[in-house]
Amino acid sequence: MKIALIADIHGNLAALDAVLAAISQERPDEIVCLGDVAATGPWPREVLVQLRAIGCLVVLGNADDELLHPRPTARAGDDERRIREIDDWCAAQLDAADRAFIASFPPTIAFSLGPGRRLLCCHGSPRSFNDVIRATTPDEALVTMIAGHEGEVIAGGHTHARMLRQWRGREIINPGSVGLAYEFMPDGSVRIPPWAEFALLSDSDEGALSVDFRRVPYDRAATVRAMFERGMPHAAWWSAGWE
Repeated sequence: MKIALIADIHGNLAALDAVLAAISQERPDEIVCLGDVAATGPWPREVLVQLRAIGCLVVLGNADDELLHPRPTARAGDDERRIREIDDWCAAQLDAADRAFIASFPPTIAFSLGPGRRLLCCHGSPRSFNDVIRATTPDEALVTMIAGHEGEVIAGGHTHARMLRQWRGREIINPGSVGLAYEFMPDGSVRIPPWAEFALLSDSDEGALSVDFRRVPYDRAATVRAMFERGMPHAAWWSAGWE
């Protein structure tokens, strides 16, 4: 069985189209999106339309939920307020069908990968879409996030950073981000690179699991132009790290 894992599109249609073109060459059995689909990008509706058109399975991410249920920002800093205003703009672009589609996203999706192996897809962790799982997350924290959830393989997004981690007989996978990948620079800063990320998960008849992390180029300049042309708030601020 072959499953394509995508995550964290964040309203970036140019990146999504590049990823889907690459995935189509692989002929996976399923494409699963690990959440955060439409928020904080210039093409919120268009991304949702594309995912509906291909019949993509999607789990609910924190940014998806906030499009339907905005959080108060009274005590937020300037950056948080700007992002909230961008996401409010994204929410205003959605129609009733878009909102119903987002509301249909389950918190987890499970697949059988064959005898004795099950894939559990989530956004942050099986416990909560707000949880953060990194390569450095302490074992005791993972116990509370994963306890009570079945799955020899766990796939999640949220951090925008690719990861493959073995933990107590399980494999934890993060495919990175389609629309908002992070490139960590030597000085500690983060930039948005001109590539989109995904992963291919394959399980052979003999039970051998393989994970293939992929990066594909996309027209990042088109995404930046769309921020301005479509009237997205704070476009100059948000696009500063994309140059």
